[in-house]
Amino acid sequence: MRRLLLFCLAVSAALSCLSAAPPKSIDEVTKNMRKIDGCVPLYWDETEGKMWLEIDHFNREFLYLASLPAGVGSNDIGLDRGLMTDPKVVAFERAGPRVLLIQKNYTFRSSSTNPMETRAVRDSFATSALWGFDVHAVDGEKALVDATSFFEHDFVGVATAMATTHQGAFTLDPSRCAFYLDRTKGFPSNSEVEVTLTFRGDHPGSYVREVTPTPDSVTVREHHSFIALPEDGFQPRAFDPRAGYGELIYRDYSAPLGDPLDKRLIHRHRLVKRDPAAAVSEAVKPLVYYIDGGAPQDVLEALTEGARWWNQAFEAAGFRDGFQVKTLPADVDPMDIRYNVVQWVHRYTRGWSYGNSIVDPRTGEILKGQVTLGSLRYRQDYLIFSGLLSPFGPSSQTAASMKDAVYARLRQLAAHEIGHTLGLAHNYIASTHNNASVMDYPHPRVDLLPDGNLDLSHAYPTGIGEWDKVAIRYGYTQFPSGADEHQALNSILLDAARSGDISITDADSRPLGSAHPRSHLWDNGPNAVDELQRILKVRQAALARFGQNSIPADSPLSTLDDTLVPLYYLHRYQTEAAGKSLGGLDYTYALRDDGQLVTKIVPAAEQRRALAALLETISPKTLTLPERILLLIPPHPPGYPRNRETFPSRTGLTFDPVAAAEAAADLTASLLFNPERAARLTQYHARNQANPSFNEVVQTVAKATWLAPAPSGMEGEIKNTVDIVLLEHLLQIAADPEAATSVKSTALSTLESAKTRLPIYVRHLLDEFDRDPKNFQLPQISPAPPGQPIGEEECGMPLLPAPIF
Repeated sequence: MRRLLLFCLAVSAALSCLSAAPPKSIDEVTKNMRKIDGCVPLYWDETEGKMWLEIDHFNREFLYLASLPAGVGSNDIGLDRGLMTDPKVVAFERAGPRVLLIQKNYTFRSSSTNPMETRAVRDSFATSALWGFDVHAVDGEKALVDATSFFEHDFVGVATAMATTHQGAFTLDPSRCAFYLDRTKGFPSNSEVEVTLTFRGDHPGSYVREVTPTPDSVTVREHHSFIALPEDGFQPRAFDPRAGYGELIYRDYSAPLGDPLDKRLIHRHRLVKRDPAAAVSEAVKPLVYYIDGGAPQDVLEALTEGARWWNQAFEAAGFRDGFQVKTLPADVDPMDIRYNVVQWVHRYTRGWSYGNSIVDPRTGEILKGQVTLGSLRYRQDYLIFSGLLSPFGPSSQTAASMKDAVYARLRQLAAHEIGHTLGLAHNYIASTHNNASVMDYPHPRVDLLPDGNLDLSHAYPTGIGEWDKVAIRYGYTQFPSGADEHQALNSILLDAARSGDISITDADSRPLGSAHPRSHLWDNGPNAVDELQRILKVRQAALARFGQNSIPADSPLSTLDDTLVPLYYLHRYQTEAAGKSLGGLDYTYALRDDGQLVTKIVPAAEQRRALAALLETISPKTLTLPERILLLIPPHPPGYPRNRETFPSRTGLTFDPVAAAEAAADLTASLLFNPERAARLTQYHARNQANPSFNEVVQTVAKATWLAPAPSGMEGEIKNTVDIVLLEHLLQIAADPEAATSVKSTALSTLESAKTRLPIYVRHLLDEFDRDPKNFQLPQISPAPPGQPIGEEECGMPLLPAPIF
């Protein structure tokens, strides 16, 4: 019986194999579908709501990226319209009935022509399988796969962004997802697929509630791009830290012994002269940038004008009309890889603008520039100027000058963000040398006239800067055949350095404890201390005129709170800039034997000038608002609630001038008692006794603040608050496990020696610290409203997950 059963099963299996239908052809499966030809052929099945993908070349590399053409609208969450992921070099690989989409690993390479050596490197490091597909039809070497689940996957990371920003646990709901066919297209060099994705969530957070009609149902659109690799012939260019470019880094394991393993290239577009022998020539294919027609007409004109500044730089690099700007035609898809686009994006809260690029990870070639400009930014500029000029009186003539300054800022902003898409990094030292670059962050220049009025006519520079021309020459000059490119590029940078044009970027400029005295964000002038003293006078003059004319007619008087914020904290960035001179170190990105400054400690006299200027920012006279202003600001009425853009308050619904001063003092205290700055002060004093020590700084601050007699009235209350903020920061250094031992010793000895003269509250904190220093925590200090755009303090080049300005 058992043998009979086995025989029957075998016969049944054989008959099944013989009767199995042969695999269907692609034409059979897709005969009722709509074909979308392009870089990767697509088939749309209207009946089933599925998207099929025809793979006609296996193991052929191309680029894949996901993006967000319709976002969430919250800068805090970061899911903006136009957001892109990093492009990936991928290829389809087939193994029987399965197809894998494999991301190649170009971080580790071999430049050898020996295939065995190349394979040894390739097989030493992992690749990444992004997706697996089942083959449903074949036609020779071609295969058809159902890509519906691939396209409806959250490759942008919406759910992750929601979780990271504490907006709730969101998951994709397949029943509320569909293909968005209006933006699903095929082009010769790229295929584009767009889908509508809905995420359902539990306990959605406040940011989601602000921007979504039903907060537990967030619907966005994600876009998939398959992009053919560019044609051969692009000439990569070496990265030089002095040149001000973003870099592509990879490791070449076939580099000769003694040569660096890590190779560095800049990001740049492909731009070639029609006449390579001519000093100035038209380009074979000029760079064309398209401005989003969704911006208001006056904004569109300003953005277009600012974008066109770059043609000056490309002219200096030898290209006649090599950079052009046009308005994006209404029928052009802004996600099309063939178009460099400047998009005008709306959010609920103001935020950073970004300059992103799609870059070939193999060579550094920029394939597409995409700029995202936040629409609320220019309204914030208008608010700043309203507080400065109080322009809404019956006979005021300043409204036009305010708008002129706002449009000047838009021109500069367009040029700045496009600069990132050309490959350029920030250059924060440029403002100290004739505003040499649009890649700096400009604070509006407000001039105080002899009659006490304020002038905005020079609020922002006009045109491209000298450094920008240098940088574009470095990145885009096409050298004659046979020229020594390395030597020519070096000469460009050294000639610029001799003229004072250099680059210092983010890592050396952003942190509060950074040391460079000339490189900072939102500052002005060749000397940070001088400019701080000047801007304090501008602030004083603006406060003297601040009043009901600082807001438009029929506005609730409580909105004076909003207008006063940027004026009261007008000096915040220049304070940070001046603070870097204290314990500061001047330096460049010098290479061996290039003749540039290597390092130089800021002169002792300048450090002490900086200290005096910082103390002026926390004097009761500076921080105390006049009584007439306090009487003007009532609690916020219905419909005009407090938000993070308004002053902090410890007095309930009423305006709190002491909390405002507390937040201002917190900034200066964080500069004076920064542990990294304190360590430099200690070391620089040890190297040269003429330099101020950290102990000298602490004693100077003590004499000017908590050891000085208190004035009467509101100034006395402000002084007491400032004193406590300073002492809390000093105690924070003592409690900081990362602070240098000598710095903590100075902080503790100062507090202990003056303990009997300290406020009771501070003595209580000191006792708590003595009892349990490891678990000691300081109370929360009132935070200042945001000055920089809300959100991440990174902007410029990166794609997801980090945004750019």
